[in-house]
Amino acid sequence: MAILISSQNLSKRFGARPLFEGLSFGLFDGERAGLIGPNGTGKSTLLKILAGLETQDEGNLAPRRGLRVGYLPQQDTFEAAPEGFTVRAKLAEALAGLNLEDYEIDLRIEDYLEKAGFTDFEQPVSKLSGGWRKRLAILSQVVREPDLLLLDEPTNHLDLEGVLWLENFMSDLRFAFLVVTHDRRFLERVCNRIIELDKRYPQGHFSSAGNYSKFLENRESFFDAQSSREDSVRNIVRTEIEWLRRGARGRATKQKAHIDRAGGLINELAELEFRNSQNRSATINFSASGRQTKKLVHGVSVSMSRGGRKLFSSLDFMLRPGDKLGLLGSNGSGKSTLLKLMTGELAPDSGTIKLAEDLKIAVFDQHRDQLDLNVTLRKALCPAGENVLYQGNFIHVNKWAHRFLFRAEQLDFPMSRLSGGEQSRVLIAQLMLKPADLLLLDEPTNDLDIQSLEVLENSIKEFPGALVLVTHDRYLLDRVSGALLALEAGDHGFFGDLDQWELWKTSRKEKQKTR
Repeated sequence: MAILISSQNLSKRFGARPLFEGLSFGLFDGERAGLIGPNGTGKSTLLKILAGLETQDEGNLAPRRGLRVGYLPQQDTFEAAPEGFTVRAKLAEALAGLNLEDYEIDLRIEDYLEKAGFTDFEQPVSKLSGGWRKRLAILSQVVREPDLLLLDEPTNHLDLEGVLWLENFMSDLRFAFLVVTHDRRFLERVCNRIIELDKRYPQGHFSSAGNYSKFLENRESFFDAQSSREDSVRNIVRTEIEWLRRGARGRATKQKAHIDRAGGLINELAELEFRNSQNRSATINFSASGRQTKKLVHGVSVSMSRGGRKLFSSLDFMLRPGDKLGLLGSNGSGKSTLLKLMTGELAPDSGTIKLAEDLKIAVFDQHRDQLDLNVTLRKALCPAGENVLYQGNFIHVNKWAHRFLFRAEQLDFPMSRLSGGEQSRVLIAQLMLKPADLLLLDEPTNDLDIQSLEVLENSIKEFPGALVLVTHDRYLLDRVSGALLALEAGDHGFFGDLDQWELWKTSRKEKQKTR
């Protein structure tokens, strides 16, 4: 494969803190690469450097001569669009300067708009929902057909149907792209190379050919080898130090060689210990109440409408300890409403919902309304005193904060200064202190990096109570849920996995087309 762009020893700092150092890698024609890594490792900054929008502090970039690069930021700039600025006009603007004939512009615009599912090409951009604006923002870069497309979190603001469209759309592209995303199912289905930025790696990154599953396999092998290397070097260092302590006789050059070798091995061991110690993520374990009741929540013929629109009807469900139910549906389909019915906050229009006596419910609210952004992180994690009571043991607030990847100096920061991912971790920490029979998690994955997602996944899989999970993270849904309930335009269905749900969605669309 021909190389499109290569980087040598790229480094970038944010204030006094290095985002990344010494990055050297290339991107090649035909690659569909995913860029991942913990929050704060500089993924978005690296994309901007590759796009020519920021400059590196050190190192060099060598793009292929004449390379055309497209760049999709996390946030679009459609707010600045003039009144009446249409979808067609947006793509025409994007094609300006490519020396295309008028008929070529019209054909390309209509082709891409149809592929994206737009039906009204003259619709004003200002009237589009967040999901359709995201589709248009993606099209405004793809329609130019660059040699290399850089995308920063393209699944943001897309519902599940939008993400499925994006998967199919990106899979059909004829040019290379590098995408930053936390959507592991997208990485699994679309990408043929995964690059992870992390200080755990000697070169600051780890690159693996293949999809996400292959990346996990290769990464595990790498960490096993690195751990074995640490053990081996430690044993050699111990032997060298013992030899030097004995003051073994020999030529001065031999003595000096041993000292130099021991010094080099000690430095290598220190680097290995540091990198291996970075293999840390938030520790998440929810507390169960230990209830033995077989039926926690039982709904019979439940129907609900909002604003004169039917959300679902004749819905029967039951939740027992150990059940893991995933909720699917487009925005406004009734997922959050159903969660409120399960807590007793709302009553159904018809049918019955019976909750077990003294049912203990813990709720993660996607809007984080439970968080007081005016208090400090210390107060949010530990409302009283210096210790929290977790699963019968007292834990000091410093140790509790460390468990969720917070530094000691952050404890006196106001909550408003924390990032969205950090606020999500605080909310999860609060939920962990509440013994629960039923966990209702409404979009708990927002703003979490993949490391935290992996820990969250393992925790909720092991939770012995019942779980209802609403998330756009299909990888998490598929791996955690024992069953899926999909709500769609007043209809509903239960499924064993996402593949069954996708077939149901396709069947519904085909029936609608034939009406």
